[in-house]
Amino acid sequence: MSINFSVERPIIAVTGSAGKTTTKSIIASILRTRWITFESSDYWNRTDHTEKHQDEINFIHRAIVLEYGMAYPGVIQKHCQIIQPNIGAITNIGTAHIGNFNGDIRGIAAAKSELIKGMNQNGHLFLNGDDKNSKLLHTKNFTGVLKKVSIHTPSDYQAKNLRYSVEGISFDLTLSGKSHTFSIPYHGEFYVYNALLAIAIADLLGFTPEEMKQGLSEVKKPRHRLDVMQLKNNITLIDDTVHAFPDAMKGALDVLSILEGEKKVAVLGSMAGFGNKHEAVHKEVGRYVAEKKIDYLFTYGNLSRNIGTGAHEAGMNKQRIFHFNRSSMHQLNEKLLKTIKPNWTILIKGASGLEMVNTVEYCKKHLG
Repeated sequence: MSINFSVERPIIAVTGSAGKTTTKSIIASILRTRWITFESSDYWNRTDHTEKHQDEINFIHRAIVLEYGMAYPGVIQKHCQIIQPNIGAITNIGTAHIGNFNGDIRGIAAAKSELIKGMNQNGHLFLNGDDKNSKLLHTKNFTGVLKKVSIHTPSDYQAKNLRYSVEGISFDLTLSGKSHTFSIPYHGEFYVYNALLAIAIADLLGFTPEEMKQGLSEVKKPRHRLDVMQLKNNITLIDDTVHAFPDAMKGALDVLSILEGEKKVAVLGSMAGFGNKHEAVHKEVGRYVAEKKIDYLFTYGNLSRNIGTGAHEAGMNKQRIFHFNRSSMHQLNEKLLKTIKPNWTILIKGASGLEMVNTVEYCKKHLG
């Protein structure tokens, strides 16, 4: 049976192809500056988790913030049947799990739209106004309030003047006619969208800019998600070894290209779940590596060979592309150690199943 709390108690559900956990964490961190808030644990986003949350939420919780995951049609609908949100946020629509939707992005958009159809129809919905695939979401019959966040196009909450540093990103945002500067301890433009969704929801709920800034400063950052660390000899290491989908790969490469460093090195793992599209998907990431003028490319895992192929086809010097199969992590680590020089910046990016965090630890041990 669905929980139907009072509309006066915010029940916030976050879904999307990327950024769910971060958005959920930032929302909860801001709300916690004033309210006792129930927050689902990181990555606890299956329907059986939502059933557990149903039993854990009680009268002391002034607000509820949940993450709704989905790999197949009907899953988010079930989430909403268990706990119906009155505030919904959809971070973006990307290609994660597209192999389960016959390679059709419209199928993913339809599945994410189950949040729009399953939430309180008089509630508030927040979307990413810059995400072209979010235009495929089924918003036509939604009778509540729809607002958008953005960076590059006008919206209800548009971030401007983004500024990058080793500590994270700062940006300006106008609230109630007054400009405020917000900072987040994250790297990557896509994290700004996560923060904007959280700020927009907090603004709806009456939180002040000062409370928002406090919540942003106190947010707990998930481990191995674009963790930037300084090693010896001014070597910068970026650890992003949890997820690996094309959009996330490109976002991480954006961070690598923005951060300082005399040379840039990308160590990228295979991406699973793309069926017969895996060659094209990996080559596309490779072309992006070349476009970003990354100096050295290391690929790990059998499917990742096509990243190197795509990079070479797009003009990257073949002498600076190195591939290692799944059984060759030790060789990868040794070659990486021999290649890296002082003042360089290295990105290590792959899904947790590839255990590329071991390469991160190797670099920290030998270069830290």
